[in-house]
This record gives sequence, structure tokens and C-alpha cells, in this order.
Amino acid sequence: MYALVADVESYPQFLPWCAAARVRDRRDEGDHEVMDADLVISFKVFRERFGSRVTLWPGERKIDTEYLDGPFRYMESTWRFRDAPEGCEVDFFVDFEFRNRVLQGVIGVVFNDAMQRIVRAFERRAAALYGSGGASAASRRSSA
Repeated sequence: MYALVADVESYPQFLPWCAAARVRDRRDEGDHEVMDADLVISFKVFRERFGSRVTLWPGERKIDTEYLDGPFRYMESTWRFRDAPEGCEVDFFVDFEFRNRVLQGVIGVVFNDAMQRIVRAFERRAAALYGSGGASAASRRSSA
């Protein structure tokens, strides 16, 4: 599951609303790797590109993301992965706010449903790649 989430360039193949993904830069920092990546999100009439810095902590089985540029006022997320009898437990936290009040309002209305769809997309991708014991979401904390 860690490898699946870390593979940002594959997101357009399975994530809803992700139209494109590109890694701008990748640096090995010894105990962690840092990549700057762009995602293009397309939702109804909105199409936005945003950049983020993704820090991969393989020893801790953790992935942190921080906002670099684009339509957000701020954005951060953290993924944590733990072995579980049925495969892998994933703890995912995301917090963000759009600069555009209209977009923030649209997302606010559908945010929980959107997050559920994204988590299910990761779970389906894990099942397709690794078999049915791929992942279960331990907790999904988010705010918009």
C-alpha cells in the first residue's frame, strides 16, 4: 500500500478527478525521499493544477504532503501504514482550503463523498495489484 500511494505518477490511471500527474523533481535525502509533484484535478467545470512536496518515509511507513502552488490557500496530508491481519491498515489525514470561495463551497458540499470515493479507488487499486487482502482504512480524518 505504501508503494501504491507513493506512485504519484500512476494516480490518473485510477483516481477519480485526477486528469494528470507529473513528478517535477525527486531527491534522495538518506532516510527519506522528497519529490515535488503536480496533479491536475478536473471536477465538473473546474480544472486546476497544483504542486505539492511529497516526503516519503519508508522506514516509518509514512507519506507527508505539503502544498507548493496552485488553487489552495493551504493543503497538507499524511498517510500512515500498519500491518494488520487482513493486510494493511491505512490512516489518512488531509486538511485544505481553496483560495476560490466558489470552489471551496462546491467541494465543501461533496467533500466527504469525494474522500470516500478516493479511498475506495485506492482500495480497489490495491486489490487489483496485490489481491483482495490489500488494505482497510483504519481512519479517515479530513477537513475542508
